[in-house]
Amino acid sequence: MPVPPRKTIPAAVLRKTLLDWYDAHCRDLPWRSPPSATPPPAYRVWLSEIMLQQTTVTAVIPYFLKFLKKWPQIENLAAADREDVLEAWAGLGYYARARNLHQCARAVMENYGGDFPADEAELRKLPGIGPYTAAAVASIAFDIPAAAVDGNVERVIARYHGLKTPLRDNKKFLKSEAEKLVFAGKTRAGDFTQSLMELGATLCTPKNPQCGRCPWQGGCVAHLNGIAADLPVPPPKTVKPVRYGTVFVLFCPDKKSVFLQKRPDDGLLGGMTEFPSTPWNETPPKTGKDIKKYLPQTVKTAEWQVLPEEIVHHFTHFTLRLSVWQGCGTETSAENRQSWVPAAEVEQRALPGVMQKVWRAALESFKRK
Repeated sequence: MPVPPRKTIPAAVLRKTLLDWYDAHCRDLPWRSPPSATPPPAYRVWLSEIMLQQTTVTAVIPYFLKFLKKWPQIENLAAADREDVLEAWAGLGYYARARNLHQCARAVMENYGGDFPADEAELRKLPGIGPYTAAAVASIAFDIPAAAVDGNVERVIARYHGLKTPLRDNKKFLKSEAEKLVFAGKTRAGDFTQSLMELGATLCTPKNPQCGRCPWQGGCVAHLNGIAADLPVPPPKTVKPVRYGTVFVLFCPDKKSVFLQKRPDDGLLGGMTEFPSTPWNETPPKTGKDIKKYLPQTVKTAEWQVLPEEIVHHFTHFTLRLSVWQGCGTETSAENRQSWVPAAEVEQRALPGVMQKVWRAALESFKRK
Protein backbone atom coordinates (compact mmCIF):
# COMPACT_ATOMS: atom_id res chain seq x y z
CA MET A 1 0.00 0.00 0.00
CA PRO A 2 1.48 3.41 -0.94
CA VAL A 3 2.29 5.78 1.91
CA PRO A 4 -0.08 8.80 1.90
CA PRO A 5 1.63 12.14 1.31
CA ARG A 6 2.64 14.01 4.41
CA LYS A 7 0.88 17.28 5.05
CA THR A 8 3.08 20.28 5.72
CA ILE A 9 1.44 21.81 8.77
CA PRO A 10 2.62 25.23 10.04
CA ALA A 11 3.91 25.33 13.62
CA ALA A 12 1.15 27.76 14.64
CA VAL A 13 -1.51 25.32 13.42
CA LEU A 14 0.15 22.37 15.19
CA ARG A 15 0.27 24.43 18.36
CA LYS A 16 -3.40 25.37 18.23
CA THR A 17 -4.45 21.81 17.34
CA LEU A 18 -2.57 20.43 20.31
CA LEU A 19 -3.97 23.05 22.68
CA ASP A 20 -7.51 22.24 21.54
CA TRP A 21 -6.83 18.57 22.22
CA TYR A 22 -5.34 19.40 25.63
CA ASP A 23 -8.37 21.47 26.58
CA ALA A 24 -10.57 18.44 25.99
CA HIS A 25 -8.39 15.60 27.24
CA CYS A 26 -5.86 16.78 29.85
CA ARG A 27 -5.66 14.80 33.06
CA ASP A 28 -6.61 16.28 36.41
CA LEU A 29 -3.33 16.23 38.36
CA PRO A 30 -2.79 17.74 41.84
CA TRP A 31 -0.02 20.11 40.69
CA ARG A 32 -1.84 21.30 37.58
CA SER A 33 -4.32 24.14 36.97
CA PRO A 34 -7.20 23.64 34.51
CA PRO A 35 -6.54 24.84 30.93
CA SER A 36 -6.60 28.64 30.51
CA ALA A 37 -6.83 29.09 34.30
CA THR A 38 -4.46 31.01 36.55
CA PRO A 39 -1.10 29.18 36.58
CA PRO A 40 -0.36 27.02 39.63
CA PRO A 41 2.05 28.33 42.28
CA ALA A 42 5.71 27.98 41.33
CA TYR A 43 6.33 25.95 44.49
CA ARG A 44 3.93 23.24 43.35
CA VAL A 45 5.25 23.22 39.79
CA TRP A 46 8.85 22.95 40.97
CA LEU A 47 8.08 20.25 43.54
CA SER A 48 6.21 18.14 40.99
CA GLU A 49 8.88 18.54 38.31
CA ILE A 50 11.66 17.44 40.65
CA MET A 51 9.64 14.42 41.77
CA LEU A 52 8.66 13.47 38.21
CA GLN A 53 12.26 13.19 37.01
CA GLN A 54 12.63 9.53 35.95
CA THR A 55 9.54 8.66 38.00
CA THR A 56 5.96 7.93 36.94
CA VAL A 57 2.96 10.13 37.68
CA THR A 58 1.31 7.26 39.56
CA ALA A 59 4.30 6.90 41.88
CA VAL A 60 4.68 10.65 42.41
CA ILE A 61 1.11 11.65 43.34
CA PRO A 62 1.09 10.23 46.92
CA TYR A 63 4.54 11.69 47.62
CA PHE A 64 3.52 15.07 46.24
CA LEU A 65 0.40 15.17 48.42
CA LYS A 66 2.39 14.03 51.46
CA PHE A 67 4.98 16.78 50.95
CA LEU A 68 2.29 19.43 50.55
CA LYS A 69 0.60 18.30 53.74
CA LYS A 70 3.86 18.39 55.71
CA TRP A 71 5.29 21.50 54.04
CA PRO A 72 2.49 23.48 52.33
CA GLN A 73 4.74 26.45 51.46
CA ILE A 74 8.37 26.74 50.47
CA GLU A 75 9.22 28.44 53.76
CA ASN A 76 8.01 25.32 55.60
CA LEU A 77 10.21 23.05 53.48
CA ALA A 78 13.22 25.35 53.88
CA ALA A 79 12.82 25.30 57.67
CA ALA A 80 12.50 21.52 57.82
CA ASP A 81 15.27 19.25 59.05
CA ARG A 82 16.98 17.57 56.11
CA GLU A 83 16.58 14.17 57.77
CA ASP A 84 12.80 14.67 57.80
CA VAL A 85 12.87 15.50 54.09
CA LEU A 86 14.93 12.40 53.31
CA GLU A 87 12.56 10.23 55.36
CA ALA A 88 9.54 11.64 53.52
CA TRP A 89 11.30 10.99 50.19
CA ALA A 90 12.34 7.41 51.05
CA GLY A 91 11.17 4.97 48.37
CA LEU A 92 10.96 7.52 45.56
CA GLY A 93 14.57 6.91 44.47
CA TYR A 94 17.31 9.12 43.02
CA TYR A 95 17.95 10.61 46.45
CA ALA A 96 20.15 13.46 45.27
CA ARG A 97 16.84 15.03 44.23
CA ALA A 98 15.73 15.18 47.87
CA ARG A 99 18.98 16.78 49.02
CA ASN A 100 18.81 19.32 46.19
CA LEU A 101 15.14 19.95 46.94
CA HIS A 102 15.97 21.00 50.48
CA GLN A 103 18.96 23.08 49.36
CA CYS A 104 16.89 24.79 46.70
CA ALA A 105 14.10 25.69 49.12
CA ARG A 106 16.63 27.34 51.41
CA ALA A 107 18.28 29.17 48.50
CA VAL A 108 14.92 30.56 47.34
CA MET A 109 14.24 31.82 50.86
CA GLU A 110 17.71 33.30 51.32
CA ASN A 111 18.27 34.79 47.85
CA TYR A 112 14.77 35.54 46.54
CA GLY A 113 12.71 36.21 49.66
CA GLY A 114 10.70 33.01 49.25
CA ASP A 115 9.54 33.69 45.69
CA PHE A 116 10.90 31.68 42.78
CA PRO A 117 12.42 34.03 40.17
CA ALA A 118 10.21 34.48 37.10
CA ASP A 119 13.20 34.09 34.81
CA GLU A 120 14.56 30.96 33.17
CA ALA A 121 18.22 31.96 33.56
CA GLU A 122 17.79 32.81 37.25
CA LEU A 123 15.98 29.54 37.89
CA ARG A 124 18.95 27.63 36.49
CA LYS A 125 21.17 29.10 39.22
CA LEU A 126 19.23 27.24 41.92
CA PRO A 127 20.40 23.85 43.28
CA GLY A 128 19.00 20.88 41.41
CA ILE A 129 17.41 22.93 38.62
CA GLY A 130 18.75 22.19 35.15
CA PRO A 131 17.66 23.44 31.72
CA TYR A 132 14.53 21.29 31.53
CA THR A 133 13.22 22.09 35.02
CA ALA A 134 13.96 25.80 34.62
CA ALA A 135 12.02 25.89 31.35
CA ALA A 136 9.13 23.91 32.84
CA VAL A 137 8.80 26.18 35.89
CA ALA A 138 9.17 29.33 33.78
CA SER A 139 6.48 28.30 31.33
CA ILE A 140 3.98 26.52 33.60
CA ALA A 141 4.19 28.76 36.67
CA PHE A 142 4.91 32.12 34.99
CA ASP A 143 3.53 31.58 31.46
CA ILE A 144 6.91 32.50 29.94
CA PRO A 145 7.61 30.96 26.51
CA ALA A 146 10.28 28.31 27.14
CA ALA A 147 10.97 24.93 25.56
CA ALA A 148 10.87 22.27 28.28
CA VAL A 149 12.13 19.20 26.45
CA ASP A 150 11.81 15.98 28.45
CA GLY A 151 11.69 12.37 27.27
CA ASN A 152 8.01 12.60 26.36
CA VAL A 153 8.55 15.69 24.22
CA GLU A 154 11.60 14.19 22.52
CA ARG A 155 9.65 11.07 21.61
CA VAL A 156 6.71 13.05 20.16
CA ILE A 157 8.95 15.22 17.99
CA ALA A 158 11.18 12.32 16.90
CA ARG A 159 8.17 10.35 15.70
CA TYR A 160 6.54 13.35 14.08
CA HIS A 161 9.66 13.89 11.96
CA GLY A 162 10.41 10.18 11.53
CA LEU A 163 13.92 10.33 13.00
CA LYS A 164 15.66 7.00 12.54
CA THR A 165 18.65 7.62 14.78
CA PRO A 166 18.75 7.57 18.60
CA LEU A 167 17.42 10.58 20.51
CA ARG A 168 20.84 11.33 21.95
CA ASP A 169 22.11 12.02 18.41
CA ASN A 170 19.37 14.58 17.74
CA LYS A 171 19.32 16.78 20.84
CA LYS A 172 19.88 20.09 19.02
CA PHE A 173 17.24 19.33 16.38
CA LEU A 174 14.67 18.25 18.98
CA LYS A 175 15.26 21.38 21.03
CA SER A 176 15.03 23.59 17.94
CA GLU A 177 11.75 22.02 16.82
CA ALA A 178 10.29 22.39 20.31
CA GLU A 179 11.24 26.07 20.33
CA LYS A 180 9.56 26.62 16.94
CA LEU A 181 6.32 25.27 18.40
CA VAL A 182 6.62 27.24 21.63
CA PHE A 183 7.26 30.55 19.90
CA ALA A 184 4.60 30.01 17.23
CA GLY A 185 2.02 31.52 19.61
CA LYS A 186 1.94 34.46 22.00
CA THR A 187 -0.31 33.07 24.73
CA ARG A 188 -0.79 30.00 26.93
CA ALA A 189 2.90 29.08 27.15
CA GLY A 190 2.32 26.93 30.23
CA ASP A 191 -0.62 25.07 28.74
CA PHE A 192 1.32 24.34 25.58
CA THR A 193 4.31 23.01 27.54
CA GLN A 194 1.97 20.68 29.41
CA SER A 195 0.10 19.68 26.25
CA LEU A 196 3.30 18.38 24.62
CA MET A 197 4.17 16.42 27.76
CA GLU A 198 0.60 15.13 27.98
CA LEU A 199 0.61 13.92 24.39
CA GLY A 200 3.75 11.87 25.03
CA ALA A 201 2.51 10.56 28.37
CA THR A 202 -0.97 9.46 27.27
CA LEU A 203 -1.02 8.79 23.49
CA CYS A 204 2.48 8.90 22.02
CA THR A 205 3.70 6.41 24.61
CA PRO A 206 6.93 4.39 24.35
CA LYS A 207 4.98 1.20 23.62
CA ASN A 208 1.70 0.79 21.75
CA PRO A 209 1.25 4.45 20.70
CA GLN A 210 -2.39 5.34 20.09
CA CYS A 211 -1.91 7.07 16.75
CA GLY A 212 -5.60 6.88 15.82
CA ARG A 213 -6.43 9.32 18.63
CA CYS A 214 -3.47 11.68 18.09
CA PRO A 215 -4.28 15.26 17.00
CA TRP A 216 -1.04 15.36 14.96
CA GLN A 217 -1.45 12.12 13.03
CA GLY A 218 -2.00 13.86 9.67
CA GLY A 219 1.56 15.23 9.61
CA CYS A 220 3.38 12.52 11.55
CA VAL A 221 5.99 10.71 9.44
CA ALA A 222 6.14 7.72 11.80
CA HIS A 223 2.37 7.24 11.72
CA LEU A 224 2.05 7.69 7.96
CA ASN A 225 4.79 5.10 7.42
CA GLY A 226 3.43 2.70 10.01
CA ILE A 227 6.61 2.77 12.09
CA ALA A 228 5.53 4.72 15.18
CA ALA A 229 6.00 1.70 17.45
CA ASP A 230 9.58 1.29 16.14
CA LEU A 231 10.62 4.85 16.99
CA PRO A 232 12.55 6.36 18.62
CA VAL A 233 15.46 4.10 17.73
CA PRO A 234 17.02 2.86 20.98
CA PRO A 235 20.70 3.52 21.61
CA PRO A 236 23.07 0.53 21.52
CA LYS A 237 22.70 -1.60 24.63
CA THR A 238 25.45 -1.51 27.20
CA VAL A 239 25.95 -4.13 29.87
CA LYS A 240 25.76 -2.74 33.40
CA PRO A 241 28.67 -3.67 35.64
CA VAL A 242 27.87 -5.73 38.73
CA ARG A 243 29.03 -4.91 42.24
CA TYR A 244 28.97 -7.23 45.25
CA GLY A 245 28.72 -6.72 48.98
CA THR A 246 27.46 -8.07 52.29
CA VAL A 247 25.00 -6.22 54.49
CA PHE A 248 24.59 -6.77 58.23
CA VAL A 249 21.16 -6.71 59.93
CA LEU A 250 21.82 -6.77 63.66
CA PHE A 251 19.08 -7.10 66.26
CA CYS A 252 19.43 -6.69 70.01
CA PRO A 253 18.61 -9.84 72.06
CA ASP A 254 14.89 -9.08 72.46
CA LYS A 255 14.57 -8.27 68.72
CA LYS A 256 13.05 -4.89 69.55
CA SER A 257 15.93 -2.75 68.25
CA VAL A 258 18.03 -2.77 65.07
CA PHE A 259 21.46 -1.31 64.39
CA LEU A 260 21.48 1.38 61.66
CA GLN A 261 23.88 4.02 60.38
CA LYS A 262 23.91 7.09 58.14
CA ARG A 263 25.71 7.13 54.80
CA PRO A 264 28.11 10.02 54.10
CA ASP A 265 26.34 13.20 53.02
CA ASP A 266 27.94 13.20 49.58
CA GLY A 267 27.90 10.51 46.93
CA LEU A 268 25.51 7.67 46.18
CA LEU A 269 22.48 7.64 48.54
CA GLY A 270 24.09 10.54 50.44
CA GLY A 271 22.67 11.13 53.91
CA MET A 272 20.34 8.13 53.75
CA THR A 273 19.95 5.51 56.50
CA GLU A 274 21.33 2.02 55.91
CA PHE A 275 22.29 -1.24 57.52
CA PRO A 276 26.09 -1.51 57.85
CA SER A 277 27.78 -3.29 54.98
CA THR A 278 31.06 -4.11 53.36
CA PRO A 279 32.22 -1.91 50.46
CA TRP A 280 30.43 -2.61 47.18
CA ASN A 281 33.18 -4.04 44.98
CA GLU A 282 33.48 -5.44 41.47
CA THR A 283 34.27 -8.90 42.82
CA PRO A 284 32.61 -10.78 45.71
CA PRO A 285 34.60 -11.33 48.92
CA LYS A 286 36.64 -14.55 48.87
CA THR A 287 36.26 -15.63 52.51
CA GLY A 288 34.16 -15.00 55.60
CA LYS A 289 37.23 -13.36 57.12
CA ASP A 290 37.16 -10.76 54.34
CA ILE A 291 33.58 -9.97 55.30
CA LYS A 292 33.97 -9.95 59.09
CA LYS A 293 36.64 -7.27 59.05
CA TYR A 294 33.92 -4.80 58.01
CA LEU A 295 31.60 -5.55 60.92
CA PRO A 296 30.96 -2.44 63.05
CA GLN A 297 33.39 -2.36 65.98
CA THR A 298 30.59 -2.43 68.54
CA VAL A 299 28.99 -5.64 67.26
CA LYS A 300 31.80 -8.03 66.35
CA THR A 301 30.72 -10.53 69.02
CA ALA A 302 27.27 -11.11 67.50
CA GLU A 303 26.17 -14.50 66.20
CA TRP A 304 25.36 -14.40 62.48
CA GLN A 305 23.38 -16.44 59.99
CA VAL A 306 23.44 -15.95 56.22
CA LEU A 307 20.01 -15.55 54.66
CA PRO A 308 19.43 -17.81 51.64
CA GLU A 309 18.16 -15.06 49.33
CA GLU A 310 20.53 -12.60 47.71
CA ILE A 311 19.35 -9.01 47.33
CA VAL A 312 19.58 -7.71 43.76
CA HIS A 313 19.09 -3.99 43.15
CA HIS A 314 19.49 -2.05 39.91
CA PHE A 315 21.02 1.40 40.14
CA THR A 316 21.32 3.65 37.10
CA HIS A 317 24.91 2.73 36.35
CA PHE A 318 25.39 -0.66 37.99
CA THR A 319 23.63 -3.68 39.46
CA LEU A 320 24.23 -4.47 43.13
CA ARG A 321 24.15 -8.00 44.56
CA LEU A 322 24.10 -8.20 48.35
CA SER A 323 24.30 -11.20 50.64
CA VAL A 324 22.52 -10.61 53.96
CA TRP A 325 23.99 -11.56 57.32
CA GLN A 326 21.43 -11.44 60.10
CA GLY A 327 22.60 -11.46 63.68
CA CYS A 328 21.69 -10.93 67.29
CA GLY A 329 24.04 -9.28 69.74
CA THR A 330 24.27 -7.27 72.91
CA GLU A 331 23.09 -3.70 72.53
CA THR A 332 26.17 -1.51 72.99
CA SER A 333 26.88 2.16 72.52
CA ALA A 334 26.77 3.31 68.91
CA GLU A 335 29.46 5.36 67.21
CA ASN A 336 29.04 8.60 65.30
CA ARG A 337 26.29 8.37 62.63
CA GLN A 338 25.17 5.02 64.07
CA SER A 339 22.20 4.25 66.28
CA TRP A 340 19.97 1.54 67.70
CA VAL A 341 16.50 2.11 66.29
CA PRO A 342 13.25 0.51 67.49
CA ALA A 343 12.35 -2.21 64.97
CA ALA A 344 8.82 -0.79 64.72
CA GLU A 345 10.29 2.51 63.47
CA VAL A 346 12.69 1.20 60.83
CA GLU A 347 10.26 1.71 57.95
CA GLN A 348 9.77 5.35 58.99
CA ARG A 349 13.47 6.10 58.54
CA ALA A 350 15.08 7.37 55.35
CA LEU A 351 15.84 3.90 53.99
CA PRO A 352 16.69 3.81 50.26
CA GLY A 353 15.02 1.15 48.13
CA VAL A 354 17.90 -1.32 48.35
CA MET A 355 17.83 -1.20 52.17
CA GLN A 356 14.06 -1.58 52.18
CA LYS A 357 14.60 -4.86 50.28
CA VAL A 358 17.14 -5.93 52.91
CA TRP A 359 14.72 -5.16 55.73
CA ARG A 360 11.88 -7.09 54.07
CA ALA A 361 14.20 -10.08 53.64
CA ALA A 362 15.11 -9.94 57.35
CA LEU A 363 11.45 -9.83 58.37
CA GLU A 364 10.62 -12.73 56.07
CA SER A 365 13.35 -14.82 57.69
CA PHE A 366 11.59 -14.43 61.06
CA LYS A 367 8.30 -15.58 59.58
CA ARG A 368 9.91 -18.80 58.37
CA LYS A 369 11.26 -19.67 61.80
